[in-house]
Amino acid sequence: MATGLAELIILGLLVDYLFRRMRIPGLVGMMLLGVVMGPCVLGLADSVLLEISGDMRMIALIVILLRAGFELHRDTLRRVGWQALLLSAVPALTETAAIALLGPLLFPLSHLEALILGLVLAAVSPAVVVPLMLDFAARRKGTDKGIPTLVMAAASIDDVFVIVLFTAALGLYTGAQVSLPAKLAEVPVSIVLGTGAGLACGWVLHILFRRFNPRATKRLLVILGLSILLVGLEHRIEAQVPFAALLAVMAIGAVILARSEHMAHELSVKLAKLWVFAEIILFTLVGAQVDVRVAWDAGLAGSLLIAGGLAARSLGTWLCLLGSHLTHRERMFVVVAYLPKATVQAAIGGAPLLAMQAAGMDAAPGQLILAIAVLSILLTAPLGAWAIAVTGERLLRQEEDPGDAASPLGEEELAARMAVEDLMDRDVPSVRKNASLRTVLDCFSAMSYNRCPVTDSKGALAGIIPLDTLRPVLGREHAWPALLAVDVADAPGPVLTPRMSVRDALDRLASTGLEEIPVVEPGTNMLVGLLTHAQAIRGLQEALLCRPSNG
Repeated sequence: MATGLAELIILGLLVDYLFRRMRIPGLVGMMLLGVVMGPCVLGLADSVLLEISGDMRMIALIVILLRAGFELHRDTLRRVGWQALLLSAVPALTETAAIALLGPLLFPLSHLEALILGLVLAAVSPAVVVPLMLDFAARRKGTDKGIPTLVMAAASIDDVFVIVLFTAALGLYTGAQVSLPAKLAEVPVSIVLGTGAGLACGWVLHILFRRFNPRATKRLLVILGLSILLVGLEHRIEAQVPFAALLAVMAIGAVILARSEHMAHELSVKLAKLWVFAEIILFTLVGAQVDVRVAWDAGLAGSLLIAGGLAARSLGTWLCLLGSHLTHRERMFVVVAYLPKATVQAAIGGAPLLAMQAAGMDAAPGQLILAIAVLSILLTAPLGAWAIAVTGERLLRQEEDPGDAASPLGEEELAARMAVEDLMDRDVPSVRKNASLRTVLDCFSAMSYNRCPVTDSKGALAGIIPLDTLRPVLGREHAWPALLAVDVADAPGPVLTPRMSVRDALDRLASTGLEEIPVVEPGTNMLVGLLTHAQAIRGLQEALLCRPSNG
């Protein structure tokens, strides 16, 4: 499996580069690479990798939804909340209704079978949409009206809504005892429980991170682990309690962003690096699930049915945006952003066939539903991703940097407005009081600073070890086992706080003659970072360069 994974990564990076050079989103190339390497074309993908592809795709999806959560600002969500709820239901219903009406005209399907097909096709793909929205948000395209946030939030709820209705319709078709009102009631219940669980987990994690102050990498691992457990919990209790785990994952990021913006941005940067790997896994393995031969069987009639459903979906999306603050160009972008299909169709496209076979029914409708679901991925995922990228560049307005004034701020005024937490290094290696001298030396080798912070068991700053202090003992290696960090540490000395102005921090650095000073939380004395004179000056200069001159 390791060799197959390496091949996938190398080829994925190469294809991503080539497609970007052609001004096509890299994820399109990755999906096509997966199709070609998958078992239905060349069969080059590792069989063991394909067996665990479901879990790997889910982990990759969790990574991108966490990144989305760290971009869901509370004020923006408040602005787009009502429209996000409309977009999560109305477009899916209009597409489903259109396919339920057109299906029996184009294929030998009953209206109930066509309804099931419509629900399979109705879900938008967050795996395709969310990465593109995050890219627009990072480049501040459409962010003045919260358009990337609107699409991300709506796409995530859309999947919950569609899957609940699909389960109810499939149960009715196969003769299971299903209460439609009860199933419909599961939609708000699953949204509330999922969001509530995510908010609670995010709140607890924020308290623990503040209390014990682990490094950003460890925080990220905890969040990823908890998110995977929440998804596993959904599968265990879904028969008894409706629970939207993916909404819980996004809510974790949103609550950490609301309570500590600098921590959220720090974690988002780490996730962005992890996404380079997760993106290749997600899109190549989604492509590998596509059976081109099955899609071919759907033929022209299947393409016409998908096109009719998308036309109805686009109409529903446009209706949801009537009366909104969006321009016609921005509404057109949202319509396009709501077209791609991929992950949900790959996950549930074969479910009707399996259910019909298990119930001893004619499996022909199930085979047709699977074929059209696969065809919808082939047609809408690559073309939809490309269309989103192109229309976003042309239709979304570039938001100006916040805080741009009529005249540029001077360095002195900017230093008074900026806080230490905006410029400090938050991932500073430190040692405990009882750490060995060998650990202290390892800490110095892992950083470029001349002073190593020493913390107690609770993470509070207890001392500082200047590098000069260690030089006399470096030649006496026989004495190292007997020395602990507390034996060579000085008193903590002057400290900074995260919300202190950069101007005051520079004054303190100048008055003490120190090149670097630790940053602690007031009251608890918890170590949260370190600021150097060079970092402060460089940060101010970069901030000044980012502010356009008047005129």
